[in-house]
Amino acid sequence: MDKRFKPIPLAEQLMLRKKAVDDILANPQWSLGESVRYLKTTLRLTTAELARLAGVSARTLQEIENGKSPGTVQSMDRIFGVLGLRLGVVRVAPGAADGPDGRG
Repeated sequence: MDKRFKPIPLAEQLMLRKKAVDDILANPQWSLGESVRYLKTTLRLTTAELARLAGVSARTLQEIENGKSPGTVQSMDRIFGVLGLRLGVVRVAPGAADGPDGRG
């Protein structure tokens, strides 16, 4: 937990995790970097803390957040794994991937 904040009770930590998962899943238009930044700020973690929890380097995490690197599937899986999420590929029915503007 970020030392700039006072510690929060476990129940509130769990609520923040649920909120982070719900919001990330509800916003598929976010880039991976935006999702990682949201995860970090919602959980009130520093870059170093999230990197340590995820098992990736702080530099890798910063580059993903800043859009300088798309991250590897393995690193993204580790980062989202902090919330129990997995990065994956999903098959959609033909035509189902088209958004309201006609793009996928």
